Amino acid sequence: VQLQASGGGLVQVGGSLRLNCVASGTMFRFIHMGWYRQAPGKERELVATIVNFGRTNYTDSVKGRFTISRDNAKNTVYLQMNSLVPEDTAVYYCNQYSSGWKFYNQWGQGTQVTVSS
Repeated sequence: VQLQASGGGLVQVGGSLRLNCVASGTMFRFIHMGWYRQAPGKERELVATIVNFGRTNYTDSVKGRFTISRDNAKNTVYLQMNSLVPEDTAVYYCNQYSSGWKFYNQWGQGTQVTVSS
C-alpha cells in the first residue's frame, strides 16, 4: 500500500487542521489504519487508529481534540485536529496499523504540522 499524507501547515494555538491520507490499491477497506507523529528529537508515536470496521482509539494527549475517520470508497483516512497546542507540532504520518507498527520500515514523507503560540 502506498500512502500520501497532506493537509499540514502552520496554525495558531487553538486552531484546527484536517489531515488527509490517500492510499493506493483495492484492499484499503480491509486495512487497519493509523496516524502517527514525530516531533524533533523525539520518537515516533501513535496518535490515533481506526480499524477496518470503524472503531477508533486515541493516545491520551489528543483525546477529545482529534478525530480519525475513513472513507473506504475514496481510499482515504482523515485526522481532524482541533484545539491545537504547541505540543502537537510534529511531522504527521499515516500508515497501516498493527501491534508491530514500531518495526515498520516504510513510511511516507509525512506532512508537517506547526502550532505557534
